[in-house]
Amino acid sequence: MTEPQLHHLALPDATRKLAFWQWGQAQSAHLVLCVHGLTRQGRDFDALARALVERAGAMGRSVRVVCPDVAGRGASDWLSEAALYQPLTYVADMQALLLHLHGQQRIDRLDWMGTSMGGIIGMLAAAQAQALPRPIDRLVLNDVGPHLDWAGLARIKGYVGQGGPFASLQDGLDALRANMAGFGPHSHLQWQALNTPMLKPTADGRWALHYDPAIAIPLRGLSAQSNAQAGELMQAVYEQISATTLLLRGADSDLLSRQAALAMTECGPRPALIEFAGVGHAPTLMDGDQLRAVLDFLLPA
Repeated sequence: MTEPQLHHLALPDATRKLAFWQWGQAQSAHLVLCVHGLTRQGRDFDALARALVERAGAMGRSVRVVCPDVAGRGASDWLSEAALYQPLTYVADMQALLLHLHGQQRIDRLDWMGTSMGGIIGMLAAAQAQALPRPIDRLVLNDVGPHLDWAGLARIKGYVGQGGPFASLQDGLDALRANMAGFGPHSHLQWQALNTPMLKPTADGRWALHYDPAIAIPLRGLSAQSNAQAGELMQAVYEQISATTLLLRGADSDLLSRQAALAMTECGPRPALIEFAGVGHAPTLMDGDQLRAVLDFLLPA
């Protein structure tokens, strides 16, 4: 499968739908759930999903890769209240999605790939294994951990919900590229692939960001002090994780410091740590060493 199939799940409250992109074999008992960052969407993982499906096929195996659009993003419905844009909502949504997928095809192995916010959701889900159809077997945390640097969060606060509408698609792509400089070097085609799904046409012929601007509202009350308190709570969550874990970090990340990353390797699931030179927050896992690191962890030879 060279392109994903878009599906929608009516959530238990019956008031909204969650969109997810599916790659590979729907009948596979090996499921990889890929969950994106704060302002992103499921198509961020196109390159990784293709590579996972191809490697599994070359090994004579199969894999089902599912990349949801978290609530308020992409093709998923927006939430009725801005206050609901928070991790507990997202965890409940992912639990419902996994139970739905398990009902379609029994999950015998569950892996979780989480970038930034997707990693926070993953840590919370891994610590609540009883609410999943099975515990997470392998967990990839991409440039995220229990303790996040305030400088990086303040930078993100500064652009979330800002920008647009844009006069043209190219104007929107240029603006996104400037905000995402931390992703590191990419070709023109890679920037287009990453950011075209981030924009949608408006009724007046312009282009807008794909997500609900209200996702920024819960961030406005975040402070250095509340971030430190959240870090302590997430540390307790992290200590409960038993999944085999891999930690990825952009060597220039302003969100996950090297000190915090090294500390993560000494507690909780004690992940292996791989850092990528010339990259900030967050590695996009599109090619080269980044892609191989995830493939070798999830589908070792």
